[in-house]
Amino acid sequence: MTKVPSLSPAEETLWRALMRIVKVLPRDLDADLMHGAGVTSSDYTTLMHLSEAPNRELRMSDLANATGLSASRMTRLVDDLVSRSLVTKVASSTDARGNVARLTAQGMAKLRAAWPVHLASVRSRFLDHLDAAAIKLVASALSGVADQLDER
Repeated sequence: MTKVPSLSPAEETLWRALMRIVKVLPRDLDADLMHGAGVTSSDYTTLMHLSEAPNRELRMSDLANATGLSASRMTRLVDDLVSRSLVTKVASSTDARGNVARLTAQGMAKLRAAWPVHLASVRSRFLDHLDAAAIKLVASALSGVADQLDER
């Protein structure tokens, strides 16, 4: 078995900080969105991806992939959004086995109302703690890691 080198002090500090952020930030963003706009971060992300899609619709499997949610979790989430008239779900016209989620006008209005809450939360909880140079550096570094993970 190959021996893996220990983390350097700087690597250890970076890794531990990242793990704290990964655990705490999503919970805080979710709380801010619930309190300020009445949507969860998963709701917000789903509505956002639909708003950016052609005709504001995506196949359920593509929506699950875009949001990083499992197919079953996406089905439950979309069913909830349907019950609140934020999304409709229809059979795919190209594949009768699949379903398509489509953003409604009410869903777009909810997304627009939630956007400033999301922006304020992202700024106050993350971006405001970095200067412009750090933002560029961190964006580049983390994008590289994310790209490598996406390729797997």
